[in-house]
Amino acid sequence: MMKLYGYYRSSAAYRVRIALQIKGLEWQSVPVNLLTGEQKDQTYGQINSQGLVPTLAAEDKLLTQSLAIIEWLDDEFPQVALLPKDSIDKAQVRALAYQVAMEIHPLNNLRVVKYLKNDLALDESQKMQWYRHWITQGFTALELSLQQVNCQGQFCFGSSPTLADVCLIPQVYNALRFECEMGDYPLIHRVWQHCNSLMAFKEAAPEAQGDCPQAD
Repeated sequence: MMKLYGYYRSSAAYRVRIALQIKGLEWQSVPVNLLTGEQKDQTYGQINSQGLVPTLAAEDKLLTQSLAIIEWLDDEFPQVALLPKDSIDKAQVRALAYQVAMEIHPLNNLRVVKYLKNDLALDESQKMQWYRHWITQGFTALELSLQQVNCQGQFCFGSSPTLADVCLIPQVYNALRFECEMGDYPLIHRVWQHCNSLMAFKEAAPEAQGDCPQAD
């Protein structure tokens, strides 16, 4: 059985959980507590040299980086595909996913927020201003991109979940957690609502994970 090293509130680990659930695969969760610094321990460092989550242990191999893991899953278990077969469609889905995973998420992940607070001594208001600024810029552009690919408000692209949805839902989860206003992004919000009505997304949600304090 595959093992997923992650943290319940990690956006990147959340992405992989969604992909695993959509594909109906069996997997075991191995929690890595990012708040206590467990990812920096020597033991975990032998699993993931970057000291990041997620890591997927599969077929006696260790796979890192959420997008690489998900594309491997799509190659190995193609019955429920997260990337279209058509090359143009595939490029468009990747572009939507990358807008989230490479343009928005890196500016607001836990390492950055900790650096703003602990090293640059930003107060809570300044930290929130930083977070919301980049969410606003990123979601404004993404909303337009969804319009351009004719998103109908159920999924980012087409009529089934893709890599774009897998990336978007964790990012919206975090934006709402930081009380970002979603009224200016009607398509993003509708995709969020629809995806979270599906069992695979519900089972991958942070609150459904064993290391979530509320799960006890």
